Amino acid sequence: MESLIIPALILIAVVIAVLLLNRSLSRRATDYRAKHEADGAPVDAVELARESAAKLSEEQHRRLYSLIAQGQAMAAIKLYLSSTGEGLRASRDAVAALAAHPQPFRQPEPPPVDLLPDDEEPERFPYRYRAIASKGDVIREVSSNMLNDDIYGRIRTLAKSGDVEAAALALVRHSDISLAQAREFIALLED
Repeated sequence: MESLIIPALILIAVVIAVLLLNRSLSRRATDYRAKHEADGAPVDAVELARESAAKLSEEQHRRLYSLIAQGQAMAAIKLYLSSTGEGLRASRDAVAALAAHPQPFRQPEPPPVDLLPDDEEPERFPYRYRAIASKGDVIREVSSNMLNDDIYGRIRTLAKSGDVEAAALALVRHSDISLAQAREFIALLED
């Protein structure tokens, strides 16, 4: 019986060491995720690849994928590092994500120009324009004599480009609805 005590104590010590190691590693992983989420850095590799590709010009994008295809990972990391000015670790992670999840080159969207100037008073038209937005069973309507196809088209462009607040403010400016009502209406246009 005494011969089993020592192996049992060793087994218990090993189990405790494994549990402590597992706890330490899971805490590090949680801290790593929290740090990257706090920095705004994507943890998801696909999202990282998408954001990394957006930082490259068309020529840089082409050269980077050429290096990846040739298996020259270090040269690709060096190119990404010099092109974006990010750190070595971030460049390594970006190139790995781009290699694992290839991204097509997309022209960067120009920042939306001021589609609706704020300095002029909205023109009043001799007719009432009706704009209707719906999603499922929810239907919203705005009727105003300060709207027309052109202005409503610009408001929709602002909403679709992601500038929801500017679209809502423009709608308030060209109609007689509140900002909360305009936000509800614009939310239906986003999809």
